[in-house]
Amino acid sequence: MRSISSFLALALLAAPLALASGFDGKPIDTAAISALVARASIAPPREQCFLYAEIVHDMTELAGHQLNAGEDASATLQSVKDYTEKIHLGLANDTKRLKNAQLLMEHTAFRLNEYLHSAALDDRPTVEATLKHLNEVQSELMLQVFRH
Repeated sequence: MRSISSFLALALLAAPLALASGFDGKPIDTAAISALVARASIAPPREQCFLYAEIVHDMTELAGHQLNAGEDASATLQSVKDYTEKIHLGLANDTKRLKNAQLLMEHTAFRLNEYLHSAALDDRPTVEATLKHLNEVQSELMLQVFRH
């Protein structure tokens, strides 16, 4: 009985750490990202902010997988910056699901910060620049949420 309660206590302590990482071990589906990019390009301007936030999130996860595998993630990180810029430029539109986009960007910034700490020294400047840009746009999104 004592070993079961010790196991449960240990599992409860470890659960928040597992949930915080959000890493499920599954490879990122690049076809799904491409489909999301196509969908965002034809979506009405009101819906693009959230769709771009989803793209940024998925591409950040892809970049994290690339960094962890020792692959070159610079092109993926550049795409993250490009789509983050599209969110920034689209903030003037009356966007739908603005709070959801802001929360997703906050989570994405958190994940990219995790990847920064495990990135190789050569990759860190690119990851840092992308994270800085992502944080700026996430802050702008938060201000927009409070204005509405």
